[in-house]
Order: sequence, then structure tokens, then C-alpha cells
Amino acid sequence: MALSAVEKLRRFYDQFAGDDHVLIVINADPDALASALAIKRLLWRKTASVTISNINTIKRPDNLTMIQRLGIQMEPVGTVDPAAYTRFVIVDSQPGHNEAFASFPFQVVIDHHPETGVEAAFKDIRPKYGATATILTEYLRAAKIKPSAKLASGLFYAIKTDTNNFERETLIEDVRAFQFLYRHANIHLVRKIEQMEIRPDFLKYYRSAIENMRRRKGRAFVHLGWVVSPDVLVQIADFCLKISSVDWSIVSGVHGGKLVVIFRNDGLRKNAGSTAARSFGAWGSAGGHKSAARAEIDVANLPEQLDPKDDLKVQRWIMRQMSPAVKPKAS
Repeated sequence: MALSAVEKLRRFYDQFAGDDHVLIVINADPDALASALAIKRLLWRKTASVTISNINTIKRPDNLTMIQRLGIQMEPVGTVDPAAYTRFVIVDSQPGHNEAFASFPFQVVIDHHPETGVEAAFKDIRPKYGATATILTEYLRAAKIKPSAKLASGLFYAIKTDTNNFERETLIEDVRAFQFLYRHANIHLVRKIEQMEIRPDFLKYYRSAIENMRRRKGRAFVHLGWVVSPDVLVQIADFCLKISSVDWSIVSGVHGGKLVVIFRNDGLRKNAGSTAARSFGAWGSAGGHKSAARAEIDVANLPEQLDPKDDLKVQRWIMRQMSPAVKPKAS
């Protein structure tokens, strides 16, 4: 029997005491940022302190604008002393998603990505939800908390982003949360954040994508070589999917010693998560949702004959792995 939102909130609150110092650890993106801000609001005056810590370097203009405009205070994970905290929370991710999470003993896990077998005193993982922000909006409503305009704007923008304006898989719960937040959000603030999406130094990647795109039976393949941030791969993948007759975009690049592959599709009888796992799971982490997925492979784990500096060969290898007839084997 499914638990009510009120019961889930009660069990969430049971994890904390008034003298607790809470650390929320996130891989900062709009959904994680807004969800962390909601956790902080839920725990206001219920714990001694709440700190948000990011494991990633934040460079996307929309994320930076969101942090600035919503007044989100964070401490980079490298500056945090775990011994100073008594309770640890992770939202919009799970400990196995990134090795940077490994040093924290999370008691609370709230996420909308596929279950990874995580163990925690309290976990609320709902893979069918479009955004973690939807889950936290339900918590706020169960707690009878009216979100401030800034918090509502952050959650509203997070749902818009993670559902791609409801073009990706969503539930009626996402729609209800969106409608509720619309009544409290500052739409002008949301629009300001949305307009800051593209960094000027990312423009060269759009040119490279257009010049080097390979199209095969409705699939657009782009390999950008070394990139300054994986964020640009996500933006290019979303951009390519807007091209007429393209129903899959597969965009890859190398960053931080990893080959990163981003998958997007139109959501019609397709599953990006299972395709990513089937095509690249033998070499690294790979998975995601039906219309959006990601694979990350250590360059050292690539097949010996594949030179990561040879962009054309890497692109051809990715295209071969995406063939339905290919059953990948670790080299």
C-alpha cells in the first residue's frame, strides 16, 4: 500500500532532531538546486543548521543565474568537513552516481532517477516522476508550507527543465505540482533564468556540431572531442533533437578523463536508458530515462585500438555501438 504524502513527510522528519547539523550534498543542476532549497525550507527551525554542498563545478549561465537570483548559499564539497555534521541528505541523485558522494553516510535519499539499490534510513525514490522537485513540492504541501516566490520559482523551473516542458515522461503529479507552483512563482524571474542558457564560449560547439553532424535513419550523431564542460553536450543534444526528421540525438565528448555520451529522443516507443546501458554499460556507467540518458566511460577503459584523441574514430565507434545488431563486450 502506497504511503500518503503526510506519512512520508512524517517519516522524513523522524530522521532529524533539533540539535542536528544537516549537510545536503548535490550534483548541482536546476532540479538538485531547487530540491535542496526545499529541504532547507522543510527543516527550518527544526534542526540546528542546514548546509548545501555541491560536488561539481558550476559553469552553466542558467544555473549560475538561478543560484544568484534565488540566493542559494553553497559550499563546495572540497571545503566541507563531514565531522561537523550529524545528518546527511542527497537529493536528485543517489550515492552510486558519483564517487564524490562516497565519503558521506547518507541517512536520507530523495530522487527520481532509477533505483540503484541504495540503502538508507529514509529513501523516497520515484523513477516515474519527471522531477525530484515534484516530490519536494508534495512534501511542502503536506507540511502546509506556502513556498516563497523564490522557492516556488526554483521548483517551477526545475520541473520545466527536467520534463523539457513536459515533452519527456511525466506523471499527473508533475502537472499538479507545476500548477500549484505557478500560483506562487515569479514568472519573470523564471524567464530571466531561462534566457541565460548559452555561454558565449559554447557557441563554437554549436558550429562544430552543425559542421560535423552525422545522420543515420533519424539519428543525429555529434562528437565534439575535448569539451570544457559536459554541460555543453547536454545543450547540443537538446538542440539537435529540434532538427526536422531527427528523433534521436547522440552527442559525445571527452572531459575529465571520461568519454561522456548524452542521449535524447522524442519519447515515441523508445528507451534512451536501456539503449545507453546496452550500448555502453560494458565499459562504464550508463542509464537514464526513456527520453534522456547518459553514459560515462573512463578513457582508460576504452578498447585498446581506440585513440580518444582521434575524434572521427571515436564517433564511428559510438555509432557502431548504437547499432541494434551490436552486443557490446568489454575489451
